[in-house]
Amino acid sequence: MITRRGRSAPRRFLVAAGCAFTLLAGCRNKPEPIRVANGHLVVENQTRQEWRDVVVTVNAYYRGGAPTLAPGGRLETALANFTTGLGQRFDTKRERVRRVEVRAKTASGEPVALDWGAEK
Repeated sequence: MITRRGRSAPRRFLVAAGCAFTLLAGCRNKPEPIRVANGHLVVENQTRQEWRDVVVTVNAYYRGGAPTLAPGGRLETALANFTTGLGQRFDTKRERVRRVEVRAKTASGEPVALDWGAEK
C-alpha cells in the first residue's frame, strides 16, 4: 500500500525539476549583437524598436547595410558583400575583421550605435 506521502514525493520532484529547468533556461546569456564567424557577419537588433537606415562599416573602410531591421531581427550576410566606395569587395582570404560599426536610427529618430572589435 502506497501512502499519501509516497505519492506526493515524485510529484514534488517533478515540480522542483520543472522550476529549475525554467530558471536555467531563462538565465541563458544573450548572444552578442554583433558576431563575426566563418566569413559571415551577423547584426542582431536586440531592442524593442525598429532600426532604420542601418549602415554597417567593417574596418572603417567597407560598407553595407539595410533600409530597416525589425525588433529581434537579424542582418546576416557574407563579408564579401561589403564594398568600398570604389567597389572593392572585402576579401576574407587576405583580410581579417578588426572592427565593426553599426549606425542606425530608431523609428522615433534616436541614434543607434553599436561597436565591435578594436578599442578607439
